[in-house]
Amino acid sequence: MTTLQRTVGAEVTRVEGRAKVTGAALYAYEYPVPDALYAWAVQSTVPRGTVRAVDTVAALSLPGVVAVLDSRNVARLRPTDTPELAVLQSPEVAYRGQIVAAVVADSFETARQAAAAVRVEYDVDDHDAELMDGDPRIFVPETVNGGYPGHTEAGDVEAALATAPVVLDATYTTPPEHTAAMEPHATIAVWDGDTLTLYNGDQGPWMTAARVAELFGLPEGAVRIVADHTGGGFGSKAIPRPPTVLAALAARAVGRPVKVAATRQQMFTMVSYRTPTLQRVRLGAERDGRLTAIWHDALQQSSTLTPYCEQTVTCSRVMYAARHRRTTHRLAQLDVPTPSWMRAPGEAPGMFALESAMDELAVALGMDPIDLRVANEPSVDPGTGHPFSSRNLVACLREGAARFGWAGRDPAPGSRREGHWLLGTGVAACNYPALTWPSTATARVEPGGGFTVRIAAADIGTGARTALTQVAADELGVGIDRVTLDIGRSAYGQAPWAGGSMGLSSWGWAVSKACRALTKRLDEVSGAIPPGGLEERADTAEDVAARRAFSRHAYGAQFAEVRVDAVTGQVRVDRLLGMFAAGRVINPRTAGSQLRGGMCMGLSMALHEGLEPDPRFGDFANHDLATYHIAANADVRDVQAHWLEENDDELNPMGSKGVGELGIVGTAAAIANAVYHATGVRVRDLPITVERVRAGLSAGPSAGFSAGPSAR
Repeated sequence: MTTLQRTVGAEVTRVEGRAKVTGAALYAYEYPVPDALYAWAVQSTVPRGTVRAVDTVAALSLPGVVAVLDSRNVARLRPTDTPELAVLQSPEVAYRGQIVAAVVADSFETARQAAAAVRVEYDVDDHDAELMDGDPRIFVPETVNGGYPGHTEAGDVEAALATAPVVLDATYTTPPEHTAAMEPHATIAVWDGDTLTLYNGDQGPWMTAARVAELFGLPEGAVRIVADHTGGGFGSKAIPRPPTVLAALAARAVGRPVKVAATRQQMFTMVSYRTPTLQRVRLGAERDGRLTAIWHDALQQSSTLTPYCEQTVTCSRVMYAARHRRTTHRLAQLDVPTPSWMRAPGEAPGMFALESAMDELAVALGMDPIDLRVANEPSVDPGTGHPFSSRNLVACLREGAARFGWAGRDPAPGSRREGHWLLGTGVAACNYPALTWPSTATARVEPGGGFTVRIAAADIGTGARTALTQVAADELGVGIDRVTLDIGRSAYGQAPWAGGSMGLSSWGWAVSKACRALTKRLDEVSGAIPPGGLEERADTAEDVAARRAFSRHAYGAQFAEVRVDAVTGQVRVDRLLGMFAAGRVINPRTAGSQLRGGMCMGLSMALHEGLEPDPRFGDFANHDLATYHIAANADVRDVQAHWLEENDDELNPMGSKGVGELGIVGTAAAIANAVYHATGVRVRDLPITVERVRAGLSAGPSAGFSAGPSAR
C-alpha cells in the first residue's frame, strides 16, 4: 500500500459537516419510525411522599389517548444500583419532579394535554432539601466518582499549619449548575419481540445498551442503541436517564414505538445537574512560598436514592508539592434530584477553590502567582508517588505568560483604571486526568477498495468522528476520502462513553490497532481483496491493562483580563488565553474549538451560571434558559487557545490526551483572580454577580466574602 501524507496533526474539516448544515444528519427524535406514539411524563409535585391515587379518567377520555401508565401497570424492572432508573416501579416519591405517571397518545400535543389532566394524590412526608454544614447526617464516602478515595492524608497537617509562617484559610462555594445541552434528552423506543432498539441522544451507546439490557432482564445484544449524532451532553447523556427508560416502558406497554422528548424545563430535574459545593482550603507556606501543608475539604449533596459524590478535592492531590496534606469529601443525602457528571466533574469546582486559594496565598506572600506555582512544582505525583508520564505545567505558565503579556504587571489591586472601568489580570493553572479505557473496533476493506471502520464511539459535537477518520487513514496509508467511519451504534462492541476526556484516547487506540491488523493482513495477501472483502477486529483491554504505573494528566495555564465597572460592579472579560500541554494534537481545528469552547464554559461558570434551590420543594426556581443564565455572544470577546508540542509515549499509540474538559477547569479561577486584581474585592462564591462585586466595592478594598483568609 502506498503511504500518503499523514493527516494526523492536520486541520481537517469535519467529515460530517455537510450532513449537519443541510439537515441530513439525524438526531434521536428525528428517525423516521413508522406508527410511533408519543409519551409525556407526569412529574411529582411534592418533594417526598407516596402516591396514594392516580385519577386517569379525564386523561383517558381525550381523543387520541392510548394509555396512562403509573406504578400499577408497567413492566417490572430488575433491581438496579442506579435507583433513578427504576421509573414507575414504586409509588414512593424521593424528589420533586420524579416521574410518577405518563400518558401515551397519538400526538405530542395530545400527550401533553392529557398529562395535565392526570390527577395525582399524595401522602406527603417531611423533607429536607437544604445543604447545610453541620448536618449530623453528613458522612465521608469510602470512594467518590471515578473510584478515588473519599479521604486521603499524609503527614501531620494540623501541626504543619500551626507552625507555618504564612497560613491561608478560606472557604469557597459553587452553586448547582445545569448541563443545558443544545439537544434535549430524547428517545424513540422500538420493541421487536424481546429486542429493543433505542434511538437515543447518547454519549456512550455500548454502555447505555448494557445498562438498559440489565434493567429489563435482557441478554447481551438484545438492546441496540442508535446515536449517529448527539447534540451535546456535557455528561448528562453518558448513562441512560429516566426519559430513556420511560420510552422503553411505554413502548412495551402499548406494543408500538414510542417517542419521548424532555422539555427544557423538565431537564432541570430529570437528567442531572452539578452538585453545589462548599469548600474550605487551608494552605501553609514558608516565606519563600514553598507549601508545607495542603488541607482541602469539600461538602456536597446528593439524593436519598444514590450517594453520588464528585471527586472535587482530587486536584489538590496532584497539583503541588507539600509534605503534609489532607483531602476530604463530605456528602449530605437530601430529598433532591440526584446530581451527576457535568463538564469536568469534580475538577472544575475543585480547581476554582484551589487556584483561588493559591492566588490569595501569593497576595499574602507578596509573590507573583506564577512564581508561587513554579516554586511548588512536584517531581512525582504527590498523591500516588508515581512518576509523571509527562508534566509541562511550568512550561505552560511561562509560555502563556509570554503570549499574554504578563511581564511588568503591577500586582497592586486597583492599580489600572480607564474612566469608570477598573482593569485587572489573573492566572490559574489547570489539569485533567489523561484517562484511557478498553475499547473494540473493526476495520474492513471493501471489494471496491474503500475502507469502513466501525466503533461504538459517540460524537457529541467535539469532532471525534473526524479525528478518528484521520487516525484510521494514517494507519491504513490512504486518504481520508477512502475511509468511512461508522460510529454511534452499540452493536459495534465495547467502547467507553464520550466523557472524562477519554473518548479519542480510548477509541483511537482500538481504531489504530484494528487498522494496523488489517494492513498486515492485506500485506499477507499482497493487496488482493477477496470478493467478500477483509475485516479485522481489535480489542485493547490487554493493552490498557499492561500499561506501566504513571501519573497521566493534561495540564495548562489560563490567563484572564477583565474590566469591572466601579459603579455597577459589572464584570466584562476582555480576553482569555489558555496555554495547554495535552500530548499530540490529532486535529488542531477541532482541538482548538474544544479548548476555546471549554474556556467559554468556564467563563459562563464564573459569571453567570447558578441554579437557585427552592428549599420548600428541593428543586430549582430558575428551571429554564430565560432565568438560568449562560454566556452569550456578547460575553465572549477574545478567546485564544494555544498548546505546546508534547511527546508522551506512555499514553496510547497516538500519544494524545483529552482536551474536552481541560479548557474548562482553570478558567473560573483565572477570572475571579483577575476581578480581585482589578478591584481588591475577593469574591469566593460563584457566580461573580454584579451584586457581589458591588457589595465588595462598597465595603472597600480587600473586601472578601465567605470565610476570609488569615496570614501570619
